[in-house]
Amino acid sequence: MSLSQQLLRRKPLAAFDESATEREGGLRRTVGAFQLTMIGVGATIGTGIFFTLSTAVPEAGPAVIVSFVIGAVTAALTALCYAELTSAVPVSGSSYSYAYATLGELVAWLVGACLLLEYAVSGAAIAVSWGQYLNDLTQRLFGWQMPAAIANPPGDGGYVNLPGVVLVVLCCLLLVRGAKESAVVNTIMVVIKLAVLALFVVIALSGFHAGNLHPFAPMGFAGISAAASSVFFSFIGLDAVSTAGEEVRNPRRTLPLAIIGALLVVTAFYCLVAFAGVGAQKWTVFKGQDAGLSAILQNVTGQTWPGALLSAGAVISIISVTLVVIYGQTRILYSMGRDGMLPAMFSRVSPRSGTPVGNTVVVGAFIAVLAAVVPLDWLADLTSMGTLVAFAVVSVGVVVLRVREPQLPRGFKVPGYPVVPVLSVGFCAYLIWNLPPETFGFFAAWIVLALAVYFGYSRKHSVLESRQEEPVLTR
Repeated sequence: MSLSQQLLRRKPLAAFDESATEREGGLRRTVGAFQLTMIGVGATIGTGIFFTLSTAVPEAGPAVIVSFVIGAVTAALTALCYAELTSAVPVSGSSYSYAYATLGELVAWLVGACLLLEYAVSGAAIAVSWGQYLNDLTQRLFGWQMPAAIANPPGDGGYVNLPGVVLVVLCCLLLVRGAKESAVVNTIMVVIKLAVLALFVVIALSGFHAGNLHPFAPMGFAGISAAASSVFFSFIGLDAVSTAGEEVRNPRRTLPLAIIGALLVVTAFYCLVAFAGVGAQKWTVFKGQDAGLSAILQNVTGQTWPGALLSAGAVISIISVTLVVIYGQTRILYSMGRDGMLPAMFSRVSPRSGTPVGNTVVVGAFIAVLAAVVPLDWLADLTSMGTLVAFAVVSVGVVVLRVREPQLPRGFKVPGYPVVPVLSVGFCAYLIWNLPPETFGFFAAWIVLALAVYFGYSRKHSVLESRQEEPVLTR
């Protein structure tokens, strides 16, 4: 087999057959539709909305609302593409698996690398923000805070972010117990999260002043665009639904419903929170405002209890984000290990819990290190880059699979095809273009490292290589 054939070989769709997966003694189907929707909401709300306004509003002013709309449109276009692919190829691995079935092994490997970057880095970013809200809560309730040296990320007065490390360890311990138990706990925390954000909207709107919306776009459209690329970080997590493809009941129907349902809930809450926040506080005050939503409530009410309640809700609910992010990454590693792209240890499942325990330990350790020592702003932009690249590939995958497998059973089809996938790619490219220049450098270094691993290990150990299967190049 030539090098070009190796790079372009695709995993046959028959290999993704869900019943075959179950016979292999892999992951167990224990997650229902509502729990899966809550996984999508839990992975998304909290990844940015609790702290993103303090960085996005100074970039765009009150027009940050438009930035959220741009992010929501991009997420919606991609979510529709994810919904079709999850219904056609209902397996773990998210866009890595979809790329392997449509675009070939090398593209799949690079998408997998982007996903690993997305999940690991976003998990670390959330763990960092959790420590800030924990300090805010203890200050409001007890008048005490942890020293900044162990509570804040580097670059923000800290040296080692200890609370972030503790949070990652707790999430890993829960995930080791089983997917069903983790989904139940996540659902409870998501309900708390939504209730807290609803409280914020109600109280903030009571202090709404139309004058706070003027000037609406002080930085012009350039500021709106820059903020849109930043706040897109807040929409990351919807694709976590697709990582549960082998652990959800009736996947061809449940997966697309959960993705679309999660998107609707997330978009509604984000737009309401952004509108209420900029209406209750002058946009110039947001810069450098830690735990910004709590500060807004305290300014509106003149009392401490609403802010304390919001901080408590954030402390509890951000746990769900970290939980689902770690869950998603372990399932992606599981799929890559099963395909031979990573060592076999990543595809091992505990016979007792039905979960990839080894993956959980490895992922937890990596995320804990990132949370402890890497500055928060670097983490956010790197996450956006990795996610946008993966999203664009999913949209391309929809078109390719429609052409190559027009008769493949699909529980959902993208409306407005092929316009929607093309627009999705365009929006992703637009947001990537507006990311900071240094992010491109870090991302390029990550891709170079990924290519080194592929040519040094994955290409030779691929299951398709070991089976001596002919690559599927054309149809």
